[in-house]
Amino acid sequence: MNAELTGETKTAVVTGAGSGIGRSVAVELLRAGWSVALAGRRIETLEETAALTPEGTSSGTPLCVRTDVSEPQDVAALFSSVRENFGRLDLLFNNAGTFGPGGVPVEELPYDAWRHVVDTNLNGAFLCAQAAFRQMKEQDPQGGRIINNGSISAQVPRPHSIAYTATKHALTGLTKSLSLDGRPYRIACGQIDIGNAATDMTERMRSGILQANGELMPEPVMDVSDVARTVRHMAELPLEANVQFATVLATNMPFIGRG
Repeated sequence: MNAELTGETKTAVVTGAGSGIGRSVAVELLRAGWSVALAGRRIETLEETAALTPEGTSSGTPLCVRTDVSEPQDVAALFSSVRENFGRLDLLFNNAGTFGPGGVPVEELPYDAWRHVVDTNLNGAFLCAQAAFRQMKEQDPQGGRIINNGSISAQVPRPHSIAYTATKHALTGLTKSLSLDGRPYRIACGQIDIGNAATDMTERMRSGILQANGELMPEPVMDVSDVARTVRHMAELPLEANVQFATVLATNMPFIGRG
């Protein structure tokens, strides 16, 4: 049941909201009547997302907060702004991430590139989850939900993706620990693993991407709105129910049977 139908205004933070999956999820939540804080590195892309707010919703104007999730002070400012503007937090969609340099063999990957991926995908996810957890624990009524964007790389790797894959595997551990530690405080945590949603980040899938056998092969993609609807379903469950892990992928992509 959406936020409009319940008569309550639910509040969400979406990181990486300036493009791709984050943008699509933010618009879907706005359509359903959620109040949404949009977080990302570039304020202009956040404002572009905000301009997509569907007409006729009760969401109000989204809050745009320039945020580098790898910077603790930025994360603190983001959640302070959410508290000041909305009063409470019902959902964090922990989505901000980067693949890093593509196609670089492990022996050639610069340490700075490794650190950038780890700082964004893992440390950034932890900082946002920690800030959300604190707020959800302290607010009245207590509780809320955290959904981490894991990627199917949280299950199996692609060639030459060691930094991205390592961080996404680590996110699975983050999800499990948050889910366990949140139980006393009505904080639910789940993870969505996404494969080949059509975004700028996955555009190369259409022209050809390296397979485990060394060949380049185009891969099918799915509409990113299908991901957004899945996140919304997870978000709108009562806190007594939780989708612990969901895998949403293009049906014919080489995932089952990969390797």
